[in-house]
Amino acid sequence: MSKTVTLRLDDQIYKRFRGLAKNDNRPLSNFIETAVLKFINENEYVDEFEMSEISDNINLNKSIKAGIGDAKSKRGRFV
Repeated sequence: MSKTVTLRLDDQIYKRFRGLAKNDNRPLSNFIETAVLKFINENEYVDEFEMSEISDNINLNKSIKAGIGDAKSKRGRFV
């Protein structure tokens, strides 16, 4: 089910968003939702190049595995 969110925007930002939404022939709310989802997809996930670097880093992978083992056996503490 859809939820309603109130968003306070400066007049200049509102006009800019409204113009961009109009250019895409879509409602302002859809424009904002699409822009936010695009931002998340581009910034939240690791791209193929980054993942390759992570996979190839032997010391990092050893450290991650040790950390997982410590967490499972409840060794150490969270700070």
